[in-house]
Amino acid sequence: MRKIGIVDTTFARYDMGSAAEDELRKMGTGFKIIRRTVPGVKDLPVAAKKLIEEEECDIVIALGMPGPKPIDKQCAHEASLGLIQAQLLTNTHIIEVFVHEDEAKDEKELAWLADRRAREHAQNAYWLLFNPEKLRKMAGTGQRQGFKDVGPVNVGGYRH
Repeated sequence: MRKIGIVDTTFARYDMGSAAEDELRKMGTGFKIIRRTVPGVKDLPVAAKKLIEEEECDIVIALGMPGPKPIDKQCAHEASLGLIQAQLLTNTHIIEVFVHEDEAKDEKELAWLADRRAREHAQNAYWLLFNPEKLRKMAGTGQRQGFKDVGPVNVGGYRH
């Protein structure tokens, strides 16, 4: 049985881990979800690596919500670098799902964005494991997780 890891944070202002878990359960069976929660985004890399190495997860979804201040953005960047390093060290996908608080105009939109982005990336994780061809068919289509997709570039009738 395949294992999908989910790691989220207490710093986030929305429970993105539960949204991802709910979406995965809607997608099908044949996998087990293992979830961990850590304090903040800089704790995500080691938690994701532990899910891969100690719990034998086939893929991990790492969810965080950095704040709007410059220090928050710096911490998010450092966490992102850590997640990339953990992927390279384990040869396993870790889907980074960050929602920056200043991406939304108000708290209602922030909750909507966090929920939608978590769910759409949960779908990506599922497809990476169980149907990678689905992602290949979407190559170059301007997919955006959270906000509206932007679509492919079609300038002067040229489309590859």
